[in-house]
Amino acid sequence: MKRMSGLGGVLAILMLLHYAEAQSEHVVGGDSLGWSVPPDNSTYQNWAFNRTFRVGDTLVFNFESGHDVREVSEDSYDDCNVADAIGSPGSTSPTNVVLDRVGDHYYICGFGRHCLSGQKLAITVSGNSTNFPPSPPPNSASTSLPTFIRFLFFSALLILVF
Repeated sequence: MKRMSGLGGVLAILMLLHYAEAQSEHVVGGDSLGWSVPPDNSTYQNWAFNRTFRVGDTLVFNFESGHDVREVSEDSYDDCNVADAIGSPGSTSPTNVVLDRVGDHYYICGFGRHCLSGQKLAITVSGNSTNFPPSPPPNSASTSLPTFIRFLFFSALLILVF
């Protein structure tokens, strides 16, 4: 019985580690630029281009005084309009934004002409990595080997536990 509870503890720890690894922290603009008026209008889109954002990830906005972070709608993002910001602005650095839903997210700086100068970020958030899309149904020829391998795996696991 002791061995079984020890194995259960190990499995629980492994599951927690997997969940913790699935969450990522993204420092917006990287360590050198952070959240500031960029050198050109495409800087933040280029930064986001090769990154994958998932539900549960965190955006970290590091900035100096004279900046803030506001989530806005797509229209407000396009127009750099802070009047209908979603929620409260992040006015202290670092501002951490947990991505809590799938879809497009838009962030701008509400100070002066910063947004018009390119201090804005648009990202697309996908489901977290533990939610895999359903697999297509296998054909009958391909089901026997994986089933046999699963049987062997669970048999070996039962032998180790008991």
